[in-house]
Amino acid sequence: MKRHFVRSLLFTSCFTSLALATPSEVSPAARESIEWCDIWIPQANQTALPRVLLIGDSITRGYDSEVEKRLAGKAYVARLATSAFLSDPMLLKEIELVLGSMKFDVVHFNNGMHGWQHSEDEYRQAFPEFLVTIQKHAQGAKLIWAATTPLKENISVVSKEPSSTTDKSLDTHKLMLKTDLTRASDERIATRNAIALEFVKAQGIPVDDLNTPMLGHPEYYNGNVHFNSQGIALQADQVAAEIEKFLKN
Repeated sequence: MKRHFVRSLLFTSCFTSLALATPSEVSPAARESIEWCDIWIPQANQTALPRVLLIGDSITRGYDSEVEKRLAGKAYVARLATSAFLSDPMLLKEIELVLGSMKFDVVHFNNGMHGWQHSEDEYRQAFPEFLVTIQKHAQGAKLIWAATTPLKENISVVSKEPSSTTDKSLDTHKLMLKTDLTRASDERIATRNAIALEFVKAQGIPVDDLNTPMLGHPEYYNGNVHFNSQGIALQADQVAAEIEKFLKN
């Protein structure tokens, strides 16, 4: 009962924070057509075990419950899954909200799979404040950066227009122009991971590479972005193992 109460309370607080934000700071074009925020904090009234927070998106939401099972009896595992891009002030407000709700001992965090209408230069410019916000509100916590996962079927950016009727009949989601910054591709994911790596390595923050084990394994996927039970199990094993290295005895 208290689990559901805490979740409802945080959702209320989350949307209150959104309502109090100044919308003039962000243009509608800077956001996706649907923005969402999913917060879950189990055992909120317990103190016997260390507390872990997973920050990410729907990929994080996918492996969250499995990580919680693997760390049962060792840690309480909470999540903040969100669609907000790094440069959206709403992301920072969501992070402040959750990290301000209680003390976390380990924060495993990622951001990279949303906001494809934003350039990688914008990603680079926004990453430092994202990182500082986590460090400021999770003082004393061990931080782990998680690399963004690849796509099942890469959608590479191409430089030519369709040149024939046959070309125009090709699956349009595989044909992009260089100027199209609205779609994901493994190249863009790799660039964002490299940018994040620069900042976290400079701060000595450990990296959980969730990208490499998924590359070249279409059998792990359910769709082009999300994972099936096999892929989720592998990710949960890796995430739990990385977190367990930093749990207090």
